[in-house]
Amino acid sequence: MISRRGFVTATGLAGLGLLIGAPAASAKRAVSTAGTTLETVATPVTTSGYTRLTAGPGWPLVVREDLVAGRSGRDDRRTGLGSFVQFTDLHITDTESPARFEYLHPLISSAHRPQETLGTVATAALIRRVNGLRGGPFTGRALDFVMTTGDNTDNHEQLELDWFLGLLNGGTIVPNSGDPYRYEGVQASGSPTYWNPAGPLRGDDYTAKGFPTIPGLLAAAGAGFTSPGLDIPWYCTFGNHDDSVVGSLPEGIPGIEYWYTGAYKVIGKDESTTRKLAAAVSSGGSVPVAELFGGSGTIREVTPDPRRKPFTTAEFVQAHLDAANTGPGPEGHGFTGGNADGVDVYYTFRIAPGITGISLDTTTLAGLADGSIGLSQYSWVEKTLTRGSSTYYDFWGNKVTHDVTDELFILFSHHTSDTMGNTLPDSRHPLEPRLTGEAFVALLQRFPNVLAWVNGHTHLNKITAHPGKTPAQGFWEINTASHVDFPQHARIIEVADNADGTLSLFTTLIEADSPYAADYGDTSPAALASMYREFSYNDIHVDLARVGAAGDHNTELLVVNPLR
Repeated sequence: MISRRGFVTATGLAGLGLLIGAPAASAKRAVSTAGTTLETVATPVTTSGYTRLTAGPGWPLVVREDLVAGRSGRDDRRTGLGSFVQFTDLHITDTESPARFEYLHPLISSAHRPQETLGTVATAALIRRVNGLRGGPFTGRALDFVMTTGDNTDNHEQLELDWFLGLLNGGTIVPNSGDPYRYEGVQASGSPTYWNPAGPLRGDDYTAKGFPTIPGLLAAAGAGFTSPGLDIPWYCTFGNHDDSVVGSLPEGIPGIEYWYTGAYKVIGKDESTTRKLAAAVSSGGSVPVAELFGGSGTIREVTPDPRRKPFTTAEFVQAHLDAANTGPGPEGHGFTGGNADGVDVYYTFRIAPGITGISLDTTTLAGLADGSIGLSQYSWVEKTLTRGSSTYYDFWGNKVTHDVTDELFILFSHHTSDTMGNTLPDSRHPLEPRLTGEAFVALLQRFPNVLAWVNGHTHLNKITAHPGKTPAQGFWEINTASHVDFPQHARIIEVADNADGTLSLFTTLIEADSPYAADYGDTSPAALASMYREFSYNDIHVDLARVGAAGDHNTELLVVNPLR
């Protein structure tokens, strides 16, 4: 249905991605739609086989009143309080590293992606998009910052961290490791298990789907280019791929650094061994690392590179604190000296006057991809929210009042509420209980000043309302798709005061600043970033459900303003 102001409601859309006329109605409510998916969206040219992409119609604004009804005339009363961009799951990847198990991708789809060699240049295109935005599309407020919600690197490798910091801060990036004059990853191995851009191979599933032949692509992917760097401050949240081997294995495996920096890369094993190893990695059981990264099979000799060594959690934080990596600021990108030992890597920061951000660490060094939250961090969040609220609700639902300054809160984490079931003990707090996402949601529902919880990890767009016992205790969970898998989105989030007892959270998806299609002979950064998107759409493992429904895209999320 169309509301009385001419925009689309979630009830009327019923999950449809598009509605004729809706983008135009959305544009009337927006200050500017330029550079956003309100204006145009990557769309396939054909519906079967390998397809090029083209510019499709923009997505509408969906008004979600799950928590509180919106009041008429709020567009004329609106005041922007804060505006920022969320990056998530960039997965900056050293695709030539020996400490990867791409050969498991038929069973674990994330083990190899046909577009992954182009990840750095595509991230630079996403940065250019943010730098070109005029501000929040619905409030017009200048963007306050960018928050990246984890899995900044793919395999917590020092070289990946260097590229990540160089991309966001600006500078020359040379996305190549090992031999500087040739590509030594699986896509130049001659194995039909992978897409080899130089030419088709018999039995290659990628060639069967119609992936193109692009001689010289891998050389272009490893060539140096300049990232503009963000021109606004940015903050960082920690993800499971930032603290464990390929985001799944326990941290601290004896001798693991030798696999990272060594000279032998496994590119294939027999079917029985492949299935056994994939099951072990997926279940979190005992993984025979020597067999995973060595042993029998098809092994390729690569050039050793000490820059591939894995970093620790402490080294990750310390790299952000290094003055050489301050870029547009702030110093530490949210982390402080109190986080430098890598034990507790959560913090608070000022989003805008009256709004505080809380960056969480939902990872555990025990292994598995999913997360949880330790009891001490849970208690810290509780105390932080209590200090910021004149009114909150205790465990039993009783109303408690404190004589302190009111403050609104938005939380950031890597994991979502439904991917926080991994309660294996964290070696940083070995005896501490771990709590699930369900328990954490119950905590946040006690506080009326929590507006939203912003996260990633699942690589899909999904926005969930979490109603509380009273309308004021409800909050929104905003989960955004990754930048490594299609649809490769980032998200603008704006907070607006409607001057009527409600707040609006506007969420608008954006794509990288690159053409929807490029000539395969073009090796410019813009063209390579375009191919990154195209290859991800055509991946034989692509899951188009990650795009989400209309109510997970460009939305107005209504919430009670607890300060009125």
